Amino acid sequence: MNTLDLIHSTDHELIAFAQAGSERACRELLNRYQRPVFSLIYRMVRDRELAEDLAQETFVKVFNHLDRYNPKFKFSSWVFKIGSNLAIDTLRKRQLRTISLDGSRKATSEDEIAASRITVASGDENPEEQLLARELGEELERAIGMLRPEYQTAILLRHVEGRPYEEIAGIMGMPLGTIKTHLHRARNELKQLLAHLRVGM
Repeated sequence: MNTLDLIHSTDHELIAFAQAGSERACRELLNRYQRPVFSLIYRMVRDRELAEDLAQETFVKVFNHLDRYNPKFKFSSWVFKIGSNLAIDTLRKRQLRTISLDGSRKATSEDEIAASRITVASGDENPEEQLLARELGEELERAIGMLRPEYQTAILLRHVEGRPYEEIAGIMGMPLGTIKTHLHRARNELKQLLAHLRVGM
């Protein structure tokens, strides 16, 4: 099978090829999910080098344990589950919940900074509105970074990645009711953390 065929293959087809020993299939899976996995992890840990290490570790685990993948579930959910679990474990161990988001840490590239940045924007903005939207996005990132790791993950998967509740439950390995509770509590905490933004508005 040539490279063009691999590009148009489904995830499940690529997994079958990868399980049969195809390095090209592994590279195509990596190409599809490396950036979104890095983006999610980077939003959680807010550290470029750490996010790179965790993303790399994620895919080492993915390719070492492809035989454990259950095709009944979305491959992306399985990959995100491995990555988010690594990030949560790291946040707990290193207590990075309050890591600075002041931009002093550099992302791998400008594209990855843009991919991982939370934006608050509307369709038609003048320069002043764009600046305000960027500042609001930074405030939101800072507030999310202060949440406990499980809340961070749930908020990012739901409101940044746009994942449905059922998929988030699968990624985080928690009951659907627990996910909804996490999201409810996280939103309440964010309201309190961002309450100062409403003053004078």
